[in-house]
Amino acid sequence: MSNIQLIIPERAANIGNFKVGRLLPFRSKRMVGPFSFIDHMGPTKMSENENLDVPPHPHIGLSTLTYLFEGSIVHKDSIGTEIEINPGAVNWMTAGRGVVHSERTPQRLRGKKKAIHGLQIWIALPKELEDIEPKFSHISADKLPSWLDNGLHYKLIAGKAFDKISPVPVHSELFLLEINSTQKKTINCGKDLYGESGIYILKGAIFSEGNTYTEKQILVANESTLCSFEIEENSTIFIFGGIPFPEERFIHWNFVSSNKEKIEKAKKDWKNQEFQTITGDNDFVPLPE
Repeated sequence: MSNIQLIIPERAANIGNFKVGRLLPFRSKRMVGPFSFIDHMGPTKMSENENLDVPPHPHIGLSTLTYLFEGSIVHKDSIGTEIEINPGAVNWMTAGRGVVHSERTPQRLRGKKKAIHGLQIWIALPKELEDIEPKFSHISADKLPSWLDNGLHYKLIAGKAFDKISPVPVHSELFLLEINSTQKKTINCGKDLYGESGIYILKGAIFSEGNTYTEKQILVANESTLCSFEIEENSTIFIFGGIPFPEERFIHWNFVSSNKEKIEKAKKDWKNQEFQTITGDNDFVPLPE
């Protein structure tokens, strides 16, 4: 079973202080700060004969962030990286001018029952960095800042917020926070955020202005300073965003760029198999027609 993932249908509306949707991007809001794409994988249970197998595919103009709640994935790429990511750690791959990577079930788990659950996120690069050399970083779970405040558990996955800085080597002003609750609490985090901000509800619910928002929804604050709400007990949410870029970003398949010509070139190069390949993995995902 290949490319196991859950794509959440888009349902966008503007309610009070928030735009609400069920996938990023959605029509009325293509990006939140530099964040251009959020994909919720799973949760999926797999039998002994099923595996996650995403063949080699290309990216340009962005960084990818993989964060797992359950399961393991082996990442391989065209710059020579091969590493297994486990829950709580971060895989951060900066595509820059172009990179190819694959994601597969580790060999040690093939032939066994397994599960996969996590987030995959795309973060666009600043215009002046879109053509940098590709790089890869793996940050273990114990390196990410985490703390308790008012009965809530915070983890700063990437960027800077709340006077803390994640070791993930980001390329612009941004933040990605995980918040877990054990009881109902009020969160006021507008003064600690900047630029644009959004909330992804993984589990549980939040309440704002008489409205209740539940699992698998994205809310985008009309102003980051209005990021105040109640979180239900036993909930997990992600707050993300940052300073938006002055230029528009174009997205086609796995390519993100401020320049449409660069996307067209990447499409042509991939179709002609002119990207650098992954050693030992000759499979590939064809360019969608």
